[in-house]
Amino acid sequence: MSWRFHTGFELMEKKAKKIILLGATGTIGIQTLEYVEQANREAPGSFEIVGMCAHSNEKKLLEYARFGTAAKLALAEKSETGRIHFSGKDAIRFLLENTEADIVVNGIAGSAGLEASWHALRSGKHLALANKESVVMGYRLLAQLANANDRMIIPVDSEHSALFQLIARIGRSDIASIGITASGGPFLNKSLRELETITPDEAVRHPVWNMGRKISIDSATLANKGLELIEAVRLFGFRQDNVRVLIHPQSLVHAFIQTRDSVLWPHVSFPDMRLPIAIALTWPEKTDLSYGNVDLAGKTLSFENPDDSRFPMLKLARNALDIGEGGTIAYNAADEVAVHAFEAGLIRFTHISVVTERVLSASWPRLVDNFEHIREIDSHARETAKQFIQEIEC
Repeated sequence: MSWRFHTGFELMEKKAKKIILLGATGTIGIQTLEYVEQANREAPGSFEIVGMCAHSNEKKLLEYARFGTAAKLALAEKSETGRIHFSGKDAIRFLLENTEADIVVNGIAGSAGLEASWHALRSGKHLALANKESVVMGYRLLAQLANANDRMIIPVDSEHSALFQLIARIGRSDIASIGITASGGPFLNKSLRELETITPDEAVRHPVWNMGRKISIDSATLANKGLELIEAVRLFGFRQDNVRVLIHPQSLVHAFIQTRDSVLWPHVSFPDMRLPIAIALTWPEKTDLSYGNVDLAGKTLSFENPDDSRFPMLKLARNALDIGEGGTIAYNAADEVAVHAFEAGLIRFTHISVVTERVLSASWPRLVDNFEHIREIDSHARETAKQFIQEIEC
């Protein structure tokens, strides 16, 4: 199930759009605050931060409270200062249920973001989604809730934001296929033998984006692109054989669509996450933005098909899609556990795909019934991955 294309935002007297920011101290959170600050400087009263949450960095959360002086603050762990409105395991739910807002930016990293997405939509707010796991693990359930409440799920990933814009402007019925690009990460030209000795610090040196360690390692294995492939299939309702992935080291073309008349339409912009954040926060308005401006003069753009022998995680993502919803949950869980083990020195870089493949070889359900079912599958996949890791000899 994919979301319906509609404006989602009722026409109303111009007033500040109220934002709740989840994952305020992470990369997406910081760049969201930067954009809001700039937008309010250029057009005072455009946005109001009414709520912010962080996982455990209370000091930084309190520091960022200056961006929303009346904002309610939430911390997933216990507060040490007493200056947080909601703390503990239910803090995010309490924040979302007790704060009036137009849109929630979910920049939480990892599988914890799924429950936050559910509560955001359940509380009647639009969702600007930067959390991949929400789509990979439980998108059908989220889409049902969004459609029932007439709310929008707007993707914030650069590739899916690009597809979102292209599809909205051209029309779903005229599109034959879609595609996303990958930079190829830091090891695009390394031999298979060299990949076996890669260290975690080498794996996080992404040539284009400045991201957290986990997502940087996922970009080096192309697991991140595997997750984004799953997202594209789920978000936009295309069959996976109509969703292509190309290696594009320059990272200027983020996505493309091919219409039924065989014309290819690329989305070209400078790689700056503030652009998809701004698009999500201002949609459906067309707003003057400078973040994505790129001059193609003098640029050389290259594209190639991914090498499955170097990037098996991408092929495994397609295998997971073939299995179904349980398969994509298991893919995500296996990757998270394997990346953690790689960081801890328990396995080699090349073992990340080995662990994921072995987990996917188990039996996984095609459809999930509810969020408790998702948690059960996720937990089982993690335990299965840990057992396989114990058998691996570095």
